[in-house]
Order: sequence, then C-alpha cells, then structure tokens
Amino acid sequence: MSYLRFDRTLMTNLEESLQREILRTNRSGAYHSSTIVDCNTRKYHGLLVVPIPELDDENHVLLSSLDETVIQHGAEFNLGLHKYGGNNYSPNGHKYIREFELEKVPTTYYRVGGVILKKEKVFVHHENRILIRYTLVEAHSATLLRLRPFLAFRSVRQYTHENAQASRDYQLVENGIKTCMYPGYPDLVMQLNKKNEFHYQPDWYRGLEYPKEQERGYAFNEDLYVPGYFEVEIKKGESVVFSGGLVETKSRSLKKTFEDEVEARSPRDNFYHCLVNAAHQFHNKQGNRNYILAGYPWFKCRARDMFISLPGLTLAIDEVDEFENAMETARVGIENFMEERNEDCKIYEMEHPDVLLWAVWTMQQYAKEVSAKKCWEKYGKLLESIIDYISTGKHPNLFLHQNGLLYSNGTEHAVTWMNSTVAGRPVVPRTGYIVEVNALWYNALKFVANLMDNNGRSPEAVSLEELAEKVKESFVETFLNEYGYLFDYVDGYMMDWSVRPNMIFTVAFDYSPLDARQKKGVLDIVTKELLTPKGLRSLSPKSGGYNPNYVGPQNQRDYAYHQGTAWPWLAGFYFEAYLRIYKMSGLSFVERHMIGYEDELGQHCIGSIPELFDGNPPFKGRGAVSFAMNVAGILRTLNLLSKYNS
Repeated sequence: MSYLRFDRTLMTNLEESLQREILRTNRSGAYHSSTIVDCNTRKYHGLLVVPIPELDDENHVLLSSLDETVIQHGAEFNLGLHKYGGNNYSPNGHKYIREFELEKVPTTYYRVGGVILKKEKVFVHHENRILIRYTLVEAHSATLLRLRPFLAFRSVRQYTHENAQASRDYQLVENGIKTCMYPGYPDLVMQLNKKNEFHYQPDWYRGLEYPKEQERGYAFNEDLYVPGYFEVEIKKGESVVFSGGLVETKSRSLKKTFEDEVEARSPRDNFYHCLVNAAHQFHNKQGNRNYILAGYPWFKCRARDMFISLPGLTLAIDEVDEFENAMETARVGIENFMEERNEDCKIYEMEHPDVLLWAVWTMQQYAKEVSAKKCWEKYGKLLESIIDYISTGKHPNLFLHQNGLLYSNGTEHAVTWMNSTVAGRPVVPRTGYIVEVNALWYNALKFVANLMDNNGRSPEAVSLEELAEKVKESFVETFLNEYGYLFDYVDGYMMDWSVRPNMIFTVAFDYSPLDARQKKGVLDIVTKELLTPKGLRSLSPKSGGYNPNYVGPQNQRDYAYHQGTAWPWLAGFYFEAYLRIYKMSGLSFVERHMIGYEDELGQHCIGSIPELFDGNPPFKGRGAVSFAMNVAGILRTLNLLSKYNS
C-alpha cells in the first residue's frame, strides 16, 4: 500500500478532500498545484503555472484545469469539479473517484460503471510542461475520452473575467492546438500522443469561486475561457498522454518522456523520502543561477529564508553539490549588496540586518558537514568580507557599539524574521539590541576566528576572539533577566519582557555566550511556554497580545502572524539545543516530537509542511502550503538524530 494514499470515503467528502492540496514543480520556477480532487480552491492553483519574465516577476496561470469526460454508448460522465456561487459544485466528478495515491506521481483512480480510468500527472524537470497520462484499466465497450481545457492567462495575483480582448484564435499543431489569449504571453501548446479530434467550441465558464481566497478576505471569483475540447478513442489497457507546454513537442515522444520522468522520481514511501522530495521542490534554476524559493505558492527567493533553509535542504540529505551551486548564487547576491553593484541576481531582502549573519551560519554548517578546510578554501574570503563589512560600520542598519553588541533600528520597518506589518508599520517593532542578531554575531566571530587560527591567520583570529569576549560579557549583561530567560530586544531603558522563541538560537548555536546553567534555564522556559507538537510558538500564552489563530482577513492575520502561531523551523533549532543539553538521553523526546510532523504530511500539502500552525489545539496548518524553512528544519533534526544513533 502507498504511504500517501486516500480512499473513496475521504475523496468523496469535500470537507476533507478540498483541504488537502498537491504541489509539483519543475525546479525552474513553474509548478502545478490543486486539491487532491482537482478542484482549484486558490487563485494560485493551476495545471500549468509558469514564470514569464518578459511580463513581470510573477508566476502566471496559463492552463487552469482540464475536465475529463468518459463517454460510452453516448452516455457522458464528466470527471471534473469546480466550485460556483451558492456553494454549488459542478460537475461533481469527485463522486467517481475510488482512490488517490502519491508515491511517485499524483495518481487518481476513477470508476464509472464498468470503466476504471487511471490518471497520473508529472511536471517535466526544467521544462514548462505538464504531462497527464490516462490509462483505461477496465472497460467492456468502446470508450471515448473528452478533454476540455480551462484557460486563464493571468498573474497568480489577479483574476480573469469574460472580455472581448481575449483572442479566440488557435492553430493546429501535431495532434493538438496552440493558442494565446493576450499579447505578451507565450503560446499554450496542448497535444496528445495519438490522433484526436479538436472541436472548436469557444465559451466562457463564469463565476468560478476559490474558497481559500474567500477565507483570506480577498476577491474570490473569476471566469475561465474554454476554447473547445479534444476527443480521443481509448481502448482497454491503452494509455493516452496529454501535454500542456509553451513549445510544441513531438507527440510520439510523449509516452517515453512521461515514463522517463516517472523513473527519475524518488518514491515518497516514508517520512524521510517525502521531505527529501519536498526539499527538491524549492530549488529554482534560472540560467546559471541556483535559487531556493522560500515557499509555495506565493514566495520568491528571500535571502534570510535561503540561508536558514539551505543546509537542511542540501547538506542534511547528502547533496553537497546543490549546496555549493546555491551558495555561488548567494555569493553574487551578498557581494552585490556589500559592494553596491547591480549584477543580475534575484535574491530579495538582502539588506535586512540579520541576513549576512545567517549567511555565516550557513557556511558554518558546510564546515561541519563537509570539512572546515574546504569551507575556508571556498568561502574564507567571503566570510572575512562579511565580518569586515559589519565590524567597520558599512552595513546601513547594523551599528557596532563600544560594548561589542550590534544595534539595529526596527521601529519604522520590520528588520527580522518577525516581519509582519499593518499600515506600513511593524506589528512587532523589534529594535535596538536584538537577541538573535547578537547571538548570530557572537557565533560568527567565534567561527571565523577559529577558521583563521587553523589556517595560519592567528593575529586576525586573536582580534576577533577579543571582540567576541566583549560581546559575550555584554550579551549576558544586556539580555539575561532575573527570571532566567532572555529579553527579546533591548533599546536603552526599553526591555521587551515577552517570552519569544528567538532566545533558543543562543542555546542551539555552536558558540554561545551563555554558560551551561544559563542555557538550561532558557531551554526550560521555551519548553514550558512555547513548545507545541507543530513547532515553537512565536509568543508565550502568558505574554500580552497572545493571538494564536492565523485566520480572517489580511490585517487580522498580520496581527496574529508572530503573536502566538507555531513554526516548525524554530523547533528544528529547539531540538538541536535540546540535544546539546541532554545528548543521548534526549533522543527519545525528540523522536516522539517527529510524529507530529509526520502526521502533517497527509493533511495540508500532501508530502510537505505548511508555513505555520495555530498556536492552540488542534494546531491547524495555515499559510503557504509548502515552506522551505520548515522542511529544512525537520530534515536537519532527522540528520542530527541519525548521527546520535549511528
């Protein structure tokens, strides 16, 4: 039995099945996403969603969906499903579904009378092409398959509505057609692997609704254009392959392409393999640049997310080459920022004050997993440049004070990962001496000093060690309070007493300004007030402003985003800290907590981990359906556990 399998009972219950989504990517920015019953519930959903750099920096939904109809003896059975106004669903194709599984590729089995139809989808790697293979497993008489494409040709952040400007023209290609609704867009080429008939029957399907957008307080209604439909005969045991792409392909090669793509997929047959597969989906290769997307379906490559995610998405699963490729792109982004140049590199938010320090932490993980010697050879100059850039006051929002601590101004703009804003102002205005920024600073100084010392650079190493010693003293004096935990930030006489998870980094990092007793005290209060089965809360229930449910319209969600919601990536650092304190005796505790994340693989985005969870039971998954830092944090934890158990 498949590890990720859903039976008829769940599939036909729309309250359950519409909450479960699938995501397939081509590792070059394009993706396919929908629900497991192929009913789109977000404006971001679509069969073929691709970047079109000639237009803008967004993804665009070209092919929204494809309705299948099985025809026998003139009787039509439509397998599609769309939501319309008044909570109406049509054509109710989900009632024919008997099973859905996701081991190598998304696979749906339909049963219509004596007909059993198997549908499998695959996104071609590094090509903007979705392939769907239909196999007639069982049939007692002649069967016709009708395929009706629904087109959008719009940005994922907009909607399309019936209009006179949309082109209805199409051209025949080998076993299919190509069409383009608006100038500036590429052609959408739809082909089958065998001869078929295309029936030109242009029409708009009006008033489709996306309930996930309605939940989020956004507009949720659009119209989709259908140019007509394809009809093809299919015999028992035969497979027919549909292709939707941007360029014409040889239709006779579609079967082999599909088989080759399936063969290249790793099976999602356990917790670890699902996470490895999810990790691969965040890779985004553009020309000779290798990026890490922060999440799907709406995030781009954000610098902080990239650096926090990269070790877990690559080193933790023995993909050193992938780490090095992404770091070469990151190097360009870092140097662009520090040298104020404009070489093409699409890594966003590099200017945030903690980002360069997270980059140092990322290279530190490479030193640990690969070798310190190789780290120095590949990244030594970059590490020195970063330390020099910060310590000489060149960073626009990192100020090195006499006490050795770094000061950042966060009153006007959000400057850390707690970055939600309302009316342009940060919800959590963390400013002054920020706890994880200075924990990162101490860790970076000690790490780079150690690398220098081991590579014949002792005088420079001594200088960094002296600065680190000053940071250590000031850190404890500034952040450690009388109750044994750390202030979240300190700005003059303003001290934030909120119990937040940012203090856990001080225990998790290789180099900490805290002694063993102080680290244990921090870990204890994080365990008591912040730990949940789905991650660390962003704020303790005992602190003012606790708001654990990420629901409602945008403003309401922004106020809750970092005020009590739970984040799995933070738990990755918590587990690292826990194992530092308890070592082998902590293994069973960490292993038990992994169960909570494994359960999630069948709940939100199948086989992946969503962006965040409510901070109170039942800890429902929210936000982006697949989030890089969370997948990475769990993979790093599994890697740590394997080292302790080996």
